[in-house]
Amino acid sequence: MEPFENKICLSSPTMHGKEMQYVKEAYQTNWMSTVGENINEAERLACEKVDCKYAVALSCGTAALHLAVKLAGVKPGDNVFCTDMTFAATVNPVMYEKGNPIFIDTEYDTWNTDPIALEKAFQIYPDTKAVVIANLYGTPAKFDEITAICQKHGAVLIEDAAESLGATYKGKQTGTFGKYNAVSYNGNKIITGSSGGMLLTDDKAAAEKARKWSTQSRENAPWYSHEEVGYNYRMSNVIAGVVRGQYPHLEEHIARKKEIYLRYKEGLKNLPVSMNPYDEKVCEPNFWLSCLIIDKDAMCRQVRSESDACYIPKRANPALLKF
Repeated sequence: MEPFENKICLSSPTMHGKEMQYVKEAYQTNWMSTVGENINEAERLACEKVDCKYAVALSCGTAALHLAVKLAGVKPGDNVFCTDMTFAATVNPVMYEKGNPIFIDTEYDTWNTDPIALEKAFQIYPDTKAVVIANLYGTPAKFDEITAICQKHGAVLIEDAAESLGATYKGKQTGTFGKYNAVSYNGNKIITGSSGGMLLTDDKAAAEKARKWSTQSRENAPWYSHEEVGYNYRMSNVIAGVVRGQYPHLEEHIARKKEIYLRYKEGLKNLPVSMNPYDEKVCEPNFWLSCLIIDKDAMCRQVRSESDACYIPKRANPALLKF
C-alpha cells in the first residue's frame, strides 16, 4: 500500500481510445454542435443498455432531472419528496420549478430512501406531486416498495440514477423504475463524457417534449419561433463521441469497481468501520464509489464549522490493514 500521505483519487475516468476516434470524426465532419451521429448513437446505446424505449442526450445529469421534474408537472408550491442523503443536484431541479422539496429519511439497509418513512410522509403530505429517488453511490433503492407506495398515492416517480448506471435491482437495470429517469456522464461517473447526461423514459411524447425543451423550445418552422420557455440543454456531438466510446466498456468498469470495493471490505474488516451495504439476493450495485461509516467511538476528536474542520489525528495500526 502506498504511504498514507499520498492522495487516492475519488473516481478518476478510464479512457480506451475509441472515444478519441469518435471525437475526431465529429471534428473532421464539422458536426461540432448539438446534432450528429455521435448523439444518435449515444442515445441508442443508452436505450439498448438500460432497456428503455427513449433516451434524450443532454448537457448534464442535472438537466435530465430538471426536465424530469417539468415532465412530472411540478408547479410552484407543489410538494416533492426527495432523498435526504444525496448530492444537491437531486434537489435543485425541484427548486428551479419553485416546488417544495420535502426530505425523506435514509435507511441503513441501502443508504437510500426508507420506504417506511416515505409512506409516513404521504400520510402527512397526501397531495405530494412527485418523488425523486437517488441511488446513492451506485446502490439501488428498494424499488418494489417505493414504486408501490408512489402508485398508491398517485405520485410520479423520478429515478435519479446519475450514480447507478449499470446497476440492477431484481435483474432490472436502474434508470427504468421511474416514469422519468436520469443518468450522468460527469467526469467521475462509471462511464464519462467529461460531462453530459441522459433522460430515459418509455413515454414517446415525454421524450419528444424533453428534446424540444432542451433545444430552446424552438418550434418546427423554417424560422426562429418559440412559444414556450426552453433551455440550452442538448448534448454536443463532441461530448457524445466520448460517451459513445465509453459504453462498450461499462461492464468492464463495473467489474473493476467491484474489485476495489471488495479489496477495501477485506482490508478494513478488522477495523470499526462498515462499507456501503447491499443485499446481493436483491440487487447488484455498480460499485461506483466505495464508502464507509466510521463507528462514532472510533472517530478522532474533531470540531467542525460550516466550512472548516479541526481534528486531532490518530494513526491506524498498519498491522490491521490487509491491502
